[in-house]
Amino acid sequence: MSDKKISQKALQELHQQACEAKQEFYIDPETGYTVFTAFYHLKRGHCCGSGCRHCPWKKNSQKDSKNID
Repeated sequence: MSDKKISQKALQELHQQACEAKQEFYIDPETGYTVFTAFYHLKRGHCCGSGCRHCPWKKNSQKDSKNID
């Protein structure tokens, strides 16, 4: 993991480049985590409810806690 904090703008550019290259994910340079792109989510076709960073279905991106038994 890097000690250097990356800017939101740099992350947006990294995401945009990955989408333009039709990549399903990129590696977050700050955390080392795999981050799915909007390209991947659209290809998948539905929201998983996990609150993903680039979910194109933001309104539905987290499971409704009211409906959990």
